[in-house]
Amino acid sequence: MFSVCLEFLGMGSCIAGSLLVMVACGLPTWKVTAFTDANIVVAQYTWEGLWMTCVVQSTGQMQCKVHASVLALTRDLQMARALTVVSAALSVAALAVTVAGARYTNCIGGESVKARVVSAGGVMYMASAVFVFVPLCRMANGIVVEFYDPLVPASQKLEIGAAIYIGWVATALLLIGGALLCCSASGSLGLKKSSAYPIKYSQTKAGSGAKDNVKHYV
Repeated sequence: MFSVCLEFLGMGSCIAGSLLVMVACGLPTWKVTAFTDANIVVAQYTWEGLWMTCVVQSTGQMQCKVHASVLALTRDLQMARALTVVSAALSVAALAVTVAGARYTNCIGGESVKARVVSAGGVMYMASAVFVFVPLCRMANGIVVEFYDPLVPASQKLEIGAAIYIGWVATALLLIGGALLCCSASGSLGLKKSSAYPIKYSQTKAGSGAKDNVKHYV
């Protein structure tokens, strides 16, 4: 029962993390305008994402432009695009693997085989977390370095946007969920092994002591 609860918790955490990865991938708020001047009233501010750049006016109007050329993008942006898409695709594949090996499905027979399949799904989820964590940290590091660069004008300074924070939350959920799935699979395997070897008691023969005490006379 405990392993079943771990499996459900792991599945829920991983599904939530996968959805947040997709949300972070699509949001244009990886980089946002930093308000460093004394005057907080600005005419417009900028959002930069993996797929587009948006300019939001003070009147509420927003204009977005999709990145036309992939080759014209920076290396960090190209790497972030590729790894985030790989992470989202891997999480979808991990969901299919985990559902196939779950206890409440009949896709695969045998408890031990199901446990190994669920464990493989958990490992895939943790790999998905690593794939999305690398570009998040690299982009955040680049933003911080540019922010404290004295050669960059104050009007061009950017700061970490909401999409990166959402991606970090998704990374934590994927890691926790994958670990829970692996723990649930190992728990079910241990229970299976313990039940496969029952304790055997040897039956004693009655009267064996009396036969040993018999004396044969010639």
